[in-house]
Order: sequence, then structure tokens, then C-alpha cells
Amino acid sequence: MPTEPISRLARAKLNLALHVTGQRADGYHLIESLVAFADFGDEITVAHSDEDSFVVSGHFASWVPIDGSNLVLAARDLVRKLLPGTNTPPVRIALNKRLPVASGVGGGSSDAAATIKALLALWGAQIDAEELARAAVSLGADLPMCLVGRPLVARGIGDEVEPLRSFPAVHAVLVNPGAQISTPEIFKALEKRDNAALPKWTEANDTFAVAQALADMRNDLQQAAMALCPAIGDVLDALRSNGAELARMSGSGATCFGLFDNFGPAVAAADVISKMQPGWFVEPCLIRGTD
Repeated sequence: MPTEPISRLARAKLNLALHVTGQRADGYHLIESLVAFADFGDEITVAHSDEDSFVVSGHFASWVPIDGSNLVLAARDLVRKLLPGTNTPPVRIALNKRLPVASGVGGGSSDAAATIKALLALWGAQIDAEELARAAVSLGADLPMCLVGRPLVARGIGDEVEPLRSFPAVHAVLVNPGAQISTPEIFKALEKRDNAALPKWTEANDTFAVAQALADMRNDLQQAAMALCPAIGDVLDALRSNGAELARMSGSGATCFGLFDNFGPAVAAADVISKMQPGWFVEPCLIRGTD
């Protein structure tokens, strides 16, 4: 069992496309989503301690609940439940919150997935991947995809995960206008819930091919989110006017992403947008591929 602290990156989860295809009798919406993960996100650090504790730092720390409603603590408790009879001593969990909260990039779910991975490493334990994914759904439908952490297609309520065989790394800029959006409110505002399914993903070798393929896809939540938060439209306009090959909202918003053909234009666009809107969250990043 390691004695040094263990850190894991809780990567921003990006819904590159999100089609709402139906609704179950219990109210849950059915989706098909093309998902990828950035090289930027929150950071989880776990360490042995005399008692359990949880601390939060970072730019968005004040937005984060530190009670039992936080998915980080729920993830800790779930791992212990799945490891009965295993030595799982007290831990100090530290969250460096660098992603906006309630912003459509799976921050809470990614934090929980990173916590699970860090604790398993700290405690020198293993859990069957399928068993872990099934159990993790109790924390939220995004957990299975965040545990995979690589390009994938998610179906069902988001819990049915199919990793992609091929997807290129793509430069991007993430932008959030400083808005928190309620996912249930966005789904409630949808006018249509039985939209066409996600087209089958075909191989793309570069940013231009990815942008072209994504142009035939949608985020069915984007219009509803823009009606509730018009600033999303301003974000999309800023990304497009600064050279993005494609700009779209992620998840239920309000974070949007713009795709760029290489690192230089992405950083330049981020710099312009940051100066234009100093109150916005703006971050150039790399969307990780399958290699």
C-alpha cells in the first residue's frame, strides 16, 4: 500500500455531440453522445490520515459543497462499500477545483471517477471494471464514461459506454460565460425529445475531418440552454469569430468548446477572448485521442 499521496486528473468531459432520442417512463431521457476528454480539469489528491477529511481549493472552490452532497465523498464511500473486509483506512481528500461548477463538462462526475481511481491506487485494491461501472451509476449516469476517460459513444441514459477505436487528438478552447445551468431545467425546456439518432462515427485523422463529421451532428440541448442563458450565444460567436473550425455547447452548458487546427491558433484565440471578456472562464486545451 503506497504511503505517498496519490493524485489524479479529473478531466473535463466534453459532449462533442449530444442527441436526445427519447424519454423513459421514469422520466429519464435517452441520449446518444459522442464524448471525449480534455487534458485539463480538476485535480484530486488522496493521502493517508488519522481521520477522514475533505478540503477544496482552486479558483472555483467557493462554488463547491463540502458536505455529503459532494460526489467526491460519495465516491469514497462507494469504494469502501465495494471493498468489504479490505483495509481502507482514513484518508484526506483534496480537490483543486479548476473547472466551473454546473457547466456541462462533467466536473462532479469526473471528480468522483478520479477519486475512485486515486483511492484504489492508495489502498492497493482492485475492483472489476464492469462491477465498478454498474455500482458507480448510483452516483450519476456520467460516472461510467468518466471512469473510461477516453473517446467514446454513450447511450441509454449515458451509462451504456462504447469506446471508439480511433479518434485524433484535437486542439480546443473551452469557454464559459460564468453561468451555472440546471440540467433538469434544460431538459424540461426541450420542445422535442425523440430526435434522430447519432450518426455512426467514421474515422477522422485531423481537426478538419472531426469538425466536418461533427457538423452532421448536434447538441439537442443547445437551443433550450441558449433560451435560458443568452450569453451562450455570445460565447459561440466569440469562438467562431476567432477562428474555431467548429463551436458548440458541451452537455447542458454553459461551457462551449471551439476546435482549432493546432496549438498556436487555439492559444491566440483564448488570449483574445480572455481580454475581451475577463470575467469568462477561458482555457486552451487538447482533446485527447485514442492513441
